[in-house]
Amino acid sequence: MKKGLLLVTASLSLTACSFAARSPEMYRDDTKAALESKNAEILGCYDGVLKATPGAQGKVTIKFEVETETGKFVNISVDKAASTAPDAVGECVTKAVGSLAIKPPDARTGQATWTYDFAAPPPPAPAPKS
Repeated sequence: MKKGLLLVTASLSLTACSFAARSPEMYRDDTKAALESKNAEILGCYDGVLKATPGAQGKVTIKFEVETETGKFVNISVDKAASTAPDAVGECVTKAVGSLAIKPPDARTGQATWTYDFAAPPPPAPAPKS
């Protein structure tokens, strides 16, 4: 099984409310931890894409919201203008992220942008000539 390289960058903005809530840093860290819990699933799916499309790589940027009542990640979409990976890789990400939630839920609605970088492994070196 080929293993691709997955790097992640993120930005998270919060819509302010007057309720007790996580600090922006805690919100970012909890969201990051939830997203990282799906890295193995995303990489497994990416490996499947690589089998069908060798060399598939690039960035997938997703945008989503975190609901206040449930902590669920909702309205997940691939930002096509900021993404360079094939659509199948974006589908890997949105499918995996669709089941996430932060616990406990927060009093603030989170709006996030998250970028995954996928790099296909280099091709194997040719066998030495005898």
